[in-house]
Amino acid sequence: MTWHWIAFSLLGYVLGSIPTGVLLGRVAGVDPRKGGSGNTGASNVTRTLGKKLGAVTLLLDVINGVVPAWLALWIAGLEVAVLAGGMAVVGHCFSLFLKLRGGKGVATSFGALVVFAPIIVVVSAMVWIGIVFFTRIPAIGSLVAAALFVLLARVDNQPFPVQMLTLGLLALIVIRHTSNLRVLSKRAKANQARRKRRKR
Repeated sequence: MTWHWIAFSLLGYVLGSIPTGVLLGRVAGVDPRKGGSGNTGASNVTRTLGKKLGAVTLLLDVINGVVPAWLALWIAGLEVAVLAGGMAVVGHCFSLFLKLRGGKGVATSFGALVVFAPIIVVVSAMVWIGIVFFTRIPAIGSLVAAALFVLLARVDNQPFPVQMLTLGLLALIVIRHTSNLRVLSKRAKANQARRKRRKR
């Protein structure tokens, strides 16, 4: 039914829009938007508010992706559920409550996708953890994990709507990490210049 598409799209967007990092920041007396990268996601909350509140933000952002996708799957079927999960990620990135500002969408993407493909999420999460552990750069882990969403969904022969969701999540995560990519590019160029100077 048409109302299912509209209702669950709105539900996903509104739940995803809940700025958990900002709300926790108010409790702690620190606005994560005024420090670090200025984003409201778990990575920046960890930088500005500490690991405990960062972990809570991560969990809540994942839940914001799980709930609308799971409810829609239970009530309205796969295609509506994929839309609801995708809209939750859009809400997290462009929050209704923060003048269309927000986080990078990674945790909420994990939450939305786990409803349909838990094994893919587990594998991608493990890769993310490994990359962050060795590089200390969450952005690299996030981009690789998002690319794995697409690859593993294809290899696992997931339903077409789920494969389209992974493509959408990858595109959105790449867009939201544009500033990080610029910083990483500058670092790479600076490191290359240092190596050249040392050789001379």
